[in-house]
Amino acid sequence: MNAIEEKFSRQLRELQLPCQKNAGKAFQLTSEQMNQLHFYYCNLLEWNKVMNLTTITEEEDVYTKHFLDSLSFIRELNGMPAITGKTLIDVGTGAGLPGLVLAIAFPQLRVTLMDSLNKRIQFLNDTAGGLKLTNVITIHARAEELGRSVKHREQYDFAVSRAVANIATLSEYCIPFVKQGGKFVAFKAEKVEEELAVGKGAIPKLGGRILKQDHFVLPETPYERDLLVIGKTHPTPKVYPRKAGTPSRDPLH
Repeated sequence: MNAIEEKFSRQLRELQLPCQKNAGKAFQLTSEQMNQLHFYYCNLLEWNKVMNLTTITEEEDVYTKHFLDSLSFIRELNGMPAITGKTLIDVGTGAGLPGLVLAIAFPQLRVTLMDSLNKRIQFLNDTAGGLKLTNVITIHARAEELGRSVKHREQYDFAVSRAVANIATLSEYCIPFVKQGGKFVAFKAEKVEEELAVGKGAIPKLGGRILKQDHFVLPETPYERDLLVIGKTHPTPKVYPRKAGTPSRDPLH
Protein backbone atom coordinates (compact mmCIF):
# COMPACT_ATOMS: atom_id res chain seq x y z
CA MET A 1 0.00 0.00 0.00
CA ASN A 2 1.11 3.55 -0.63
CA ALA A 3 1.11 6.21 2.09
CA ILE A 4 -2.39 7.43 1.21
CA GLU A 5 -3.81 3.92 1.41
CA GLU A 6 -2.02 3.27 4.70
CA LYS A 7 -3.51 6.45 6.15
CA PHE A 8 -6.95 5.47 4.82
CA SER A 9 -6.71 2.03 6.49
CA ARG A 10 -5.73 3.67 9.77
CA GLN A 11 -8.60 6.15 9.51
CA LEU A 12 -11.02 3.30 8.80
CA ARG A 13 -9.96 1.52 12.01
CA GLU A 14 -10.25 4.74 14.03
CA LEU A 15 -13.68 5.48 12.55
CA GLN A 16 -15.03 2.34 14.20
CA LEU A 17 -13.48 2.75 17.67
CA PRO A 18 -16.54 4.29 19.40
CA CYS A 19 -18.68 1.41 18.13
CA GLN A 20 -16.31 -1.48 18.88
CA LYS A 21 -17.21 -2.28 22.49
CA ASN A 22 -19.43 -5.21 21.56
CA ALA A 23 -18.73 -5.53 17.86
CA GLY A 24 -15.66 -7.78 17.96
CA LYS A 25 -12.80 -7.26 15.53
CA ALA A 26 -12.78 -4.02 13.54
CA PHE A 27 -13.78 -4.26 9.89
CA GLN A 28 -10.91 -3.84 7.45
CA LEU A 29 -10.68 -4.06 3.67
CA THR A 30 -8.69 -6.82 1.98
CA SER A 31 -5.84 -6.09 -0.41
CA GLU A 32 -8.15 -6.98 -3.31
CA GLN A 33 -10.76 -4.49 -2.09
CA MET A 34 -8.09 -1.82 -1.73
CA ASN A 35 -7.10 -2.49 -5.34
CA GLN A 36 -10.75 -2.14 -6.34
CA LEU A 37 -10.95 1.26 -4.63
CA HIS A 38 -7.82 2.33 -6.50
CA PHE A 39 -9.42 1.31 -9.81
CA TYR A 40 -12.56 3.21 -8.80
CA TYR A 41 -10.49 6.30 -8.07
CA CYS A 42 -8.63 6.12 -11.40
CA ASN A 43 -11.82 5.58 -13.39
CA LEU A 44 -13.51 8.44 -11.54
CA LEU A 45 -10.71 10.79 -12.61
CA GLU A 46 -10.85 9.55 -16.20
CA TRP A 47 -14.61 10.05 -16.56
CA ASN A 48 -14.44 13.34 -14.67
CA LYS A 49 -12.50 14.77 -17.61
CA VAL A 50 -15.62 14.65 -19.79
CA MET A 51 -18.44 15.02 -17.25
CA ASN A 52 -18.95 16.59 -13.84
CA LEU A 53 -18.84 13.71 -11.33
CA THR A 54 -16.93 15.37 -8.51
CA THR A 55 -15.03 18.56 -7.68
CA ILE A 56 -12.84 16.52 -5.32
CA THR A 57 -10.01 14.99 -7.37
CA GLU A 58 -6.85 14.84 -5.23
CA GLU A 59 -6.22 11.21 -4.29
CA GLU A 60 -6.00 11.75 -0.53
CA ASP A 61 -9.16 13.88 -0.56
CA VAL A 62 -11.09 11.28 -2.58
CA TYR A 63 -10.06 8.53 -0.16
CA THR A 64 -11.04 10.58 2.90
CA LYS A 65 -13.97 12.74 1.82
CA HIS A 66 -15.59 10.16 -0.47
CA PHE A 67 -14.45 6.61 0.35
CA LEU A 68 -13.98 6.92 4.11
CA ASP A 69 -17.14 8.99 4.44
CA SER A 70 -19.09 6.34 2.52
CA LEU A 71 -17.72 3.60 4.78
CA SER A 72 -18.93 5.44 7.89
CA PHE A 73 -22.04 3.28 7.31
CA ILE A 74 -20.15 0.53 9.18
CA ARG A 75 -20.52 2.58 12.38
CA GLU A 76 -24.17 1.58 12.37
CA LEU A 77 -23.74 -2.14 11.61
CA ASN A 78 -23.38 -3.05 15.27
CA GLY A 79 -27.01 -2.06 15.68
CA MET A 80 -28.17 -3.57 12.41
CA PRO A 81 -28.89 -7.16 11.35
CA ALA A 82 -26.33 -9.24 9.49
CA ILE A 83 -26.08 -7.98 5.92
CA THR A 84 -25.50 -11.22 4.01
CA GLY A 85 -28.21 -11.37 1.36
CA LYS A 86 -29.64 -8.00 2.39
CA THR A 87 -30.63 -5.37 -0.15
CA LEU A 88 -29.59 -1.72 -0.28
CA ILE A 89 -30.59 1.11 -2.62
CA ASP A 90 -28.50 4.26 -2.97
CA VAL A 91 -30.90 7.02 -3.98
CA GLY A 92 -29.35 9.77 -6.09
CA THR A 93 -26.05 7.89 -6.07
CA GLY A 94 -24.22 10.34 -8.35
CA ALA A 95 -20.68 8.99 -8.75
CA GLY A 96 -21.62 5.89 -6.75
CA LEU A 97 -21.23 7.34 -3.27
CA PRO A 98 -21.83 5.69 -0.91
CA GLY A 99 -23.42 2.71 -2.70
CA LEU A 100 -20.57 1.58 -4.95
CA VAL A 101 -18.06 1.83 -2.09
CA LEU A 102 -20.37 -0.30 0.07
CA ALA A 103 -20.75 -2.83 -2.74
CA ILE A 104 -16.96 -3.18 -2.84
CA ALA A 105 -16.68 -3.46 0.94
CA PHE A 106 -19.58 -5.89 1.34
CA PRO A 107 -19.84 -8.31 -1.61
CA GLN A 108 -22.56 -10.19 0.27
CA LEU A 109 -24.81 -7.09 0.09
CA ARG A 110 -27.00 -6.64 -2.98
CA VAL A 111 -26.72 -3.00 -4.04
CA THR A 112 -28.93 -0.96 -6.37
CA LEU A 113 -27.50 2.34 -7.61
CA MET A 114 -30.20 4.76 -8.75
CA ASP A 115 -29.68 8.13 -10.42
CA SER A 116 -31.73 10.43 -12.61
CA LEU A 117 -28.83 11.29 -14.96
CA ASN A 118 -28.05 8.60 -17.53
CA LYS A 119 -24.45 9.75 -18.02
CA ARG A 120 -23.74 8.92 -14.40
CA ILE A 121 -25.33 5.50 -14.88
CA GLN A 122 -22.96 4.92 -17.82
CA PHE A 123 -19.99 5.74 -15.57
CA LEU A 124 -21.29 3.41 -12.86
CA ASN A 125 -21.82 0.57 -15.32
CA ASP A 126 -18.31 1.03 -16.68
CA THR A 127 -16.80 1.08 -13.19
CA ALA A 128 -18.81 -1.85 -11.82
CA GLY A 129 -17.94 -3.82 -14.96
CA GLY A 130 -14.26 -3.03 -14.62
CA LEU A 131 -14.41 -4.13 -10.99
CA LYS A 132 -16.25 -7.33 -11.98
CA LEU A 133 -18.84 -6.71 -9.27
CA THR A 134 -21.71 -9.19 -9.33
CA ASN A 135 -23.71 -7.61 -6.50
CA VAL A 136 -24.54 -4.30 -8.24
CA ILE A 137 -27.33 -3.21 -10.53
CA THR A 138 -27.93 0.33 -11.81
CA ILE A 139 -31.21 2.07 -12.56
CA HIS A 140 -31.79 5.29 -14.47
CA ALA A 141 -34.85 6.82 -12.81
CA ARG A 142 -36.22 9.56 -10.60
CA ALA A 143 -36.84 8.59 -7.00
CA GLU A 144 -40.41 9.92 -7.10
CA GLU A 145 -41.27 7.56 -9.94
CA LEU A 146 -39.28 4.48 -8.92
CA GLY A 147 -40.64 4.76 -5.39
CA ARG A 148 -44.11 3.99 -6.76
CA SER A 149 -42.99 0.88 -8.68
CA VAL A 150 -44.19 -2.37 -7.10
CA LYS A 151 -40.79 -3.91 -7.95
CA HIS A 152 -39.01 -1.39 -5.74
CA ARG A 153 -41.47 0.10 -3.27
CA GLU A 154 -40.83 -1.25 0.24
CA GLN A 155 -38.47 -3.90 -1.13
CA TYR A 156 -35.15 -2.88 0.44
CA ASP A 157 -33.55 -3.56 3.81
CA PHE A 158 -31.57 -0.33 3.60
CA ALA A 159 -31.84 2.93 1.71
CA VAL A 160 -28.91 5.34 1.82
CA SER A 161 -28.26 8.76 0.35
CA ARG A 162 -25.54 11.40 0.37
CA ALA A 163 -27.60 13.60 -1.94
CA VAL A 164 -27.60 17.33 -1.26
CA ALA A 165 -31.19 17.82 -0.12
CA ASN A 166 -32.92 18.63 3.15
CA ILE A 167 -33.94 15.74 5.37
CA ALA A 168 -37.68 16.14 4.64
CA THR A 169 -37.08 15.88 0.89
CA LEU A 170 -34.58 13.02 1.28
CA SER A 171 -37.02 11.15 3.48
CA GLU A 172 -39.77 11.39 0.86
CA TYR A 173 -37.34 10.12 -1.76
CA CYS A 174 -35.95 7.25 0.32
CA ILE A 175 -38.37 5.94 2.97
CA PRO A 176 -40.86 4.56 0.39
CA PHE A 177 -38.15 2.11 -0.77
CA VAL A 178 -37.59 0.65 2.69
CA LYS A 179 -39.47 -2.42 3.89
CA GLN A 180 -40.96 -2.48 7.39
CA GLY A 181 -38.19 -3.20 9.85
CA GLY A 182 -35.59 -1.76 7.47
CA LYS A 183 -33.60 1.45 7.81
CA PHE A 184 -32.91 4.64 5.91
CA VAL A 185 -29.46 6.10 6.63
CA ALA A 186 -29.00 9.72 5.59
CA PHE A 187 -25.41 10.97 5.26
CA LYS A 188 -25.27 14.61 6.30
CA ALA A 189 -22.27 16.93 6.40
CA GLU A 190 -23.85 20.01 7.97
CA LYS A 191 -27.02 21.75 9.13
CA VAL A 192 -28.73 18.52 10.21
CA GLU A 193 -30.07 20.16 13.38
CA GLU A 194 -31.58 23.00 11.36
CA GLU A 195 -33.09 20.55 8.89
CA LEU A 196 -34.60 18.42 11.66
CA ALA A 197 -36.04 21.48 13.38
CA VAL A 198 -37.96 22.30 10.19
CA GLY A 199 -38.62 18.93 8.60
CA LYS A 200 -38.56 16.11 11.15
CA GLY A 201 -42.37 15.97 11.07
CA ALA A 202 -42.10 14.50 7.57
CA ILE A 203 -40.52 11.28 8.84
CA PRO A 204 -43.51 9.79 10.73
CA LYS A 205 -45.83 10.83 7.89
CA LEU A 206 -43.76 8.61 5.60
CA GLY A 207 -43.75 5.61 7.94
CA GLY A 208 -40.46 6.24 9.70
CA ARG A 209 -39.06 6.99 13.13
CA ILE A 210 -35.69 8.51 14.03
CA LEU A 211 -33.64 5.82 15.76
CA LYS A 212 -30.26 7.51 16.06
CA GLN A 213 -28.30 10.61 15.19
CA ASP A 214 -24.61 9.72 15.04
CA HIS A 215 -22.38 12.80 15.08
CA PHE A 216 -18.65 12.27 14.54
CA VAL A 217 -15.51 13.69 12.97
CA LEU A 218 -13.73 11.85 10.17
CA PRO A 219 -10.46 10.66 11.78
CA GLU A 220 -7.42 12.88 11.30
CA THR A 221 -9.54 15.59 9.68
CA PRO A 222 -11.65 18.58 10.79
CA TYR A 223 -14.66 17.30 8.84
CA GLU A 224 -17.80 16.83 10.94
CA ARG A 225 -20.41 14.34 9.83
CA ASP A 226 -23.83 13.05 10.91
CA LEU A 227 -25.53 9.79 10.09
CA LEU A 228 -29.25 9.97 10.68
CA VAL A 229 -30.71 6.48 11.08
CA ILE A 230 -34.45 6.21 10.45
CA GLY A 231 -36.35 2.98 11.04
CA LYS A 232 -39.36 1.98 8.91
CA THR A 233 -42.16 1.32 11.38
CA HIS A 234 -45.22 1.17 9.13
CA PRO A 235 -46.05 1.31 5.40
CA THR A 236 -45.62 4.58 3.56
CA PRO A 237 -49.04 6.03 2.63
CA LYS A 238 -49.87 5.61 -1.05
CA VAL A 239 -49.85 9.37 -1.67
CA TYR A 240 -46.05 9.40 -1.19
CA PRO A 241 -43.78 10.06 -2.90
CA ARG A 242 -45.58 12.92 -4.59
CA LYS A 243 -45.09 13.65 -8.30
CA ALA A 244 -41.64 14.48 -9.66
CA GLY A 245 -40.24 17.76 -8.41
CA THR A 246 -42.77 18.30 -5.61
CA PRO A 247 -40.70 16.94 -2.69
CA SER A 248 -37.91 19.43 -3.43
CA ARG A 249 -40.19 22.39 -4.18
CA ASP A 250 -42.58 21.79 -1.29
CA PRO A 251 -40.93 19.66 1.44
CA LEU A 252 -43.17 17.96 3.98
CA HIS A 253 -43.29 19.38 7.51
